[in-house]
Amino acid sequence: MKNKFYVSCNMLFKIFLILILTYNKSYCWGFFAHRKINKHAIFSLPPKMFGFYKYYADYIEESAVNPDKRRYVIEGEACKHYIDIEAFIKRESNFKNKETGVKDLPKDWRSVSLSYSNDFLQLHGTLPWTIINEKHKLTQAFKNKDLNKILKLSADIGHYIADANVPLHTSENYDGQLTNQKGIHAFWETRIPELFFDRYELIIGKAEYINNIKKVIWNAIYNSHLLVNELLNKDKELTKTFPANNKYSLEEKNGIIKKVISIEYCQKYIELIHNQVEIQFRKSIKMVSDFWMTCWIDAGKPELDDLLNKVPKKNIDKNSKLKIKEIAKIRNHE
Repeated sequence: MKNKFYVSCNMLFKIFLILILTYNKSYCWGFFAHRKINKHAIFSLPPKMFGFYKYYADYIEESAVNPDKRRYVIEGEACKHYIDIEAFIKRESNFKNKETGVKDLPKDWRSVSLSYSNDFLQLHGTLPWTIINEKHKLTQAFKNKDLNKILKLSADIGHYIADANVPLHTSENYDGQLTNQKGIHAFWETRIPELFFDRYELIIGKAEYINNIKKVIWNAIYNSHLLVNELLNKDKELTKTFPANNKYSLEEKNGIIKKVISIEYCQKYIELIHNQVEIQFRKSIKMVSDFWMTCWIDAGKPELDDLLNKVPKKNIDKNSKLKIKEIAKIRNHE
């Protein structure tokens, strides 16, 4: 009887994981946005990199969403997508400025791991340190000319960098749940880009070498966090003045009719926040391209043409799977 019960539970868990991995729900910039960011970052690369990345563009674009999928099955993945700046600031009593205390946080993993418990980091996020770690791994992959790792890590670091440019990925109030604005996360990073992407100006110039990786990462986190209050406050203000019966509409997607925030409300909102979403989208593309090129240069500018015409392996992680009880801890806004 126990064996039958175990088999049933195990089967249900596998079905659950399959549904999670195949359900194309928009989280973390949305699957749509993550793919577009990785795709457009390719066009800023220098000629000696462009051919390689263009050849594997479909793989890098599609793999951009893999970190989101892994959050449900890989232990320790979820916290890589965010950092609750307020939580870290509250823990420190020596910050001179509580509003901009992010500038005083430990910048390297060794320091942060000595300063905070693993439980604290798992709860409040490790996004900036994750990007630093991924940068080192991608550089090594270029040195080794390891095709599969270059592709996987390029896609992964593109995802994490994009997350760093989403303001609500830097805040405890990540979905407006603390200010009675639940749902604003998906509204800002999914609904708006999907509606207005065709209007975005995405010509961002050539990739540039990054001399100070940590500074660039933390500036992105800091500048993103500074936008949190504005995006929340403008939504509150607009909700008060916008006709309540026009804020939402019904739309059909994939054969399902859903209640969504209306196009009219979205248009007015992006005007109030001065095209904040598009600006952060552009910053993401530029930063991803800069990081890819920096890793390649730091690896000694290896020749990539001899890695063409190969079939990359499927991006499968063999790390430990989460227990069922741990799944509930994952933030469902991302």
